[in-house]
Amino acid sequence: MADGAANSGAERHYRALEALYTSAPVNSLFASRLSIPDEGHARIAFDVTEEVYHAAGAAHGTIYFKMLDDAAFYAANTLATDRFLLTTSFNLHFTKPVRTGKVIAEGKWVSGRKRVFVAESRLVDEEGDEIGRGTGTFMRSRIALSSLPGYVTKV
Repeated sequence: MADGAANSGAERHYRALEALYTSAPVNSLFASRLSIPDEGHARIAFDVTEEVYHAAGAAHGTIYFKMLDDAAFYAANTLATDRFLLTTSFNLHFTKPVRTGKVIAEGKWVSGRKRVFVAESRLVDEEGDEIGRGTGTFMRSRIALSSLPGYVTKV
């Protein structure tokens, strides 16, 4: 019974993080959807369209950064149920340009559970090729998740 209660609490936290992602004004600019399957993992599915191209006709690096940072951030924030995390550093590697299509950002928590968290993420295109990779460091903020209007837990 204790495991069931813990799992339902974790599930509520994951769904609330997904709602938080959806509520962020910046995410209205992107056709993207966050899903959190379990602790330490996050997945963002999004579409790359011409609206995000740089002058040479491929997705601008801001798209790579945003989706990699978000996937790693949410993977890490699955372990912090009380506070919003802040990105303190993020290293990004571009491995292949992408023009259009569906892309998946996969985030995975690596280490840290108290004050500092490390998570990594990768971008995979429709063909299954990795197009980018990143590692981020995230720190607990003073912002309570429960104080954020988008963080909605359902009982």
